Amino acid sequence: MTDYLSILKQYFGYTSFRGIQQQIIESIGGGHDTLGLMPTGGGKSITFQVPALAQEGICLVISPLIALMKDQVAHLRERGIKAVCIHTGMTRDEVIMALENCIFGNFKFLYVSPERLSSELFIAKLSHMHVSFITVDEAHCISQWGYDFRPSYLAIAQVRKVLPHAPVLALTATATPSVVKDIQQQLHFLRENVCQMSFERKNLAYSVRRIDLAKEQEVLAVLQEIPGSAIVYTRSRAASRDMAEWLERQGVLATFFHAGLTNREKSERQAAWQRGDLRVMVATNAFGMGIDKADVRAVIHADVPDSPEAYFQEAGRAGRDGQLAHAVLLYDDHSAPTLKRRVEETFPPEEYVTQVYEDVCCFLQMAMGDGYGVTREFAIEEFCRSFHHYPVRAYNALQLLMRAGYIEWTDAEDVRSRVMMRCQRDELYEYRFAPYTERVLWHLLRTFTGIFSEYAFIDEGEMAMAMGFTHDEVCENLIELSRMNVIRYIPRKAIPHITFMQRRVEREEIVLPKTIYEDRKRELQERIQTMIGYLHTDECRSRYLLRYFGETQAPECGVCDNCQAVPLSQAVRSEPPAPYEAALTPELFQEVRRRLLELLQQGPQSIAALHLDGIPTRILAEVMHRMLQEEEICCDARDPVISLP
Repeated sequence: MTDYLSILKQYFGYTSFRGIQQQIIESIGGGHDTLGLMPTGGGKSITFQVPALAQEGICLVISPLIALMKDQVAHLRERGIKAVCIHTGMTRDEVIMALENCIFGNFKFLYVSPERLSSELFIAKLSHMHVSFITVDEAHCISQWGYDFRPSYLAIAQVRKVLPHAPVLALTATATPSVVKDIQQQLHFLRENVCQMSFERKNLAYSVRRIDLAKEQEVLAVLQEIPGSAIVYTRSRAASRDMAEWLERQGVLATFFHAGLTNREKSERQAAWQRGDLRVMVATNAFGMGIDKADVRAVIHADVPDSPEAYFQEAGRAGRDGQLAHAVLLYDDHSAPTLKRRVEETFPPEEYVTQVYEDVCCFLQMAMGDGYGVTREFAIEEFCRSFHHYPVRAYNALQLLMRAGYIEWTDAEDVRSRVMMRCQRDELYEYRFAPYTERVLWHLLRTFTGIFSEYAFIDEGEMAMAMGFTHDEVCENLIELSRMNVIRYIPRKAIPHITFMQRRVEREEIVLPKTIYEDRKRELQERIQTMIGYLHTDECRSRYLLRYFGETQAPECGVCDNCQAVPLSQAVRSEPPAPYEAALTPELFQEVRRRLLELLQQGPQSIAALHLDGIPTRILAEVMHRMLQEEEICCDARDPVISLP
């Protein structure tokens, strides 16, 4: 343990482990398959980074998010640790070079997405690596009963055959008892071994609000009551954009985030929010996994999630610094019916699923009996227009067909822009270029070696920054060079693909196994019913959620809206028996604010002598601080007294 502590201090600056970090580290460090259950913000990365640094060889980390992998690799490199990630968008040569470095270059971490595990090249190279152990992040994705099941995770079991002596560390922040059991079975644990800490977050105040105003106004009201950094989750991309733009018009510094943004846009917006340049991030569930911002004071859900796991994980992004934070869920009369409709959307009738299969085969011109192993580009928007399918239902039908083993669907494989010269260097002097076009051409020639013999991957945004152009100006001049037959320019695009995993069959022969369709449909119905129950329960909300995750003896939190649902005069105690029992809820804030304004109407008040019956000094100080920030009151520091402006 001394070695682990010295590594922790040397590379990460901490003097001790917290929670169950030490228990997990000792388990995987001892060569035991280990499942670690830690709440969001519990420091999962430490549990595999520290033991990997203590052992010979490289740690293989399987993670579902490219942005998260890149971020962790960057942080490790900043600490002088050799790490690399392999992701879509890299050339084959870049992938081979990275894998060769992992074999011979003394690297400590190799991050990959689960989709990469099916690559013959990757498996061939992996077999030559000295892998200390395998880390599976977001391990609930491997479980058929997990709320975010991903078939690509099933390939991890095949990796274990290639690396039979490498133990597995599986990590997740959300798992029910059935998912915990299934994860270990899917990953072929030699024996059950679970390290679990309570999911309880004592500093997180859950509350549910029925929407009485327009949704945007309700969100604004919450933001006005709870100062500080915030995340607002919405169901759709359009809603995230509309909400952010509306908040901006109300004077709130906000932006939006969803999967449809470019990688550059995502990085810039997340960085601005993490720096504090923006107060509010309005986002779909594409945002949040792996974010490194401890001082989020509020997570607001403008729409009700369809699973307790998703809600618990997203809400848990508030208050990672241990200070009081709020998780606010908004609902109206349409929320419960909308949730129930998601069951039929996610699991459309089996005859509809078989119809989608037949339509896909026709769309891709796949003859009966053909197709095994064939991969074709598949634009789902065009498909839905051609065959009159509602996109959400068609998407979920494709998911079911994939889980049943008929197709493999890559939703959006990001292919970077690329350029190659079409003429020889000497021939360039025969052309006459406009000034801007010539500058773009010479930038390409100076920056990318080998461009005359093979494609070079480019980033138009980075070119624009380097040259002082706009993004559109770079693209326009690249197109002009392509029109002049000087270069071949293939702009970046996201290309979905479908691979047929077996020959085309008659639709009557399609079988959706009970475990794929009926059982998972029932699981979703139970999750949704749990969320509807959460909206209307009068018990402690923290206890309600924890019981879902198997913690049947959880205490009342003392800070959720149900625990605080008593007259304020009773809820506020001068000597609270627990650190958060006298937490500053929005209701308490308004009560203290009202009483303070009434007192100041009588004249300025000395801060040293200021007192409100039943209000702890800490609560009063926090209310005054917020009111000073909003300029509702002013303070003369020389006296010191507070007064109305």
